Amino acid sequence: MKKPEPGPNMMWNLEYGMHAIWAGEEYTPSIGEAQAIGIAEDYLKYKFPGRDIEIEEPVAFYGYYTMDFKLDGEMYGMLSVNAFTGNVWYHSWHGNFLSEVEMDLEG
Repeated sequence: MKKPEPGPNMMWNLEYGMHAIWAGEEYTPSIGEAQAIGIAEDYLKYKFPGRDIEIEEPVAFYGYYTMDFKLDGEMYGMLSVNAFTGNVWYHSWHGNFLSEVEMDLEG
C-alpha cells in the first residue's frame, strides 16, 4: 500500500490528510488563488533575492494550493500555500527538476 507523500498532502488536505475530520463539511478558504500566488511570490522573493520568478498556475487541493515555479526562466521547484492561514510549505525534498510528463488518463 502506498503512503501519501509527506507535506501538505498529509498535513493540510482537508479531505484525505490528518485533518480529514472536516471532510464532507462546508468550508470556505479565506485565501483565494490570486492571494495565494502573491504569498508565494513574496516568499520566493525573500528566499531567492534578485532572481526572476515566474509562478505557474496553482492547483487547488482541499485546503491548499500547490504551484510550480521558475527561476530565471528555468523550472526550479514547487511550493504550497495554505488556503486558510497563508503558511508556505516549500517542497525542498523533491530535488532538482528533471522533466514533467502529462498523461491523458481519459483515452
